[in-house]
Amino acid sequence: MHARGTANPAAVAALAIAAIAAATLAGAWFFQLVLDIRPCPLCLEQRYAYYLAVPLGLLVAFAASRDAPRPVVLAGLALLALAALANVWLGGYHAGVEWKFWQGPTDCSGPLVDLGSAGSLLQRLDTVKVIRCDDVQWRFLGLSLAGYNVLISLLMAGIAAWGIRKTSRA
Repeated sequence: MHARGTANPAAVAALAIAAIAAATLAGAWFFQLVLDIRPCPLCLEQRYAYYLAVPLGLLVAFAASRDAPRPVVLAGLALLALAALANVWLGGYHAGVEWKFWQGPTDCSGPLVDLGSAGSLLQRLDTVKVIRCDDVQWRFLGLSLAGYNVLISLLMAGIAAWGIRKTSRA
């Protein structure tokens, strides 16, 4: 239990992670829906960790604020940390694909194959926009959105680690 007036570190960490994840998703949707910067398949996969972090972070914060058993709260924070670290890896992989350090998935960065007949090709080119994983659509200060995903995910993992450390000591 925490004395009245002192913050519960697990709840604070989980709420911070949920808020960061929600803001990141809002930013991604803004880029997609308002600025028409469409996500590639790897971009969409990087959103999965945020889709998990919002409800899980809220659930862990609620559990921590209701004095749930410490192992349950620690397990929730550990899941948040693991999801964020997995996203660090995926974002780093995607950034490496963008910088041409390595080949990306063939469905979004390999050569185009099976274009069909010439007549249907022209028709399909008018209706389909292929978003390639190895083409950067937007950069700021030299980083693409995949690069910013790495930084945001590292921040979330760090916050989860802080929450775990503080909660373990309590």
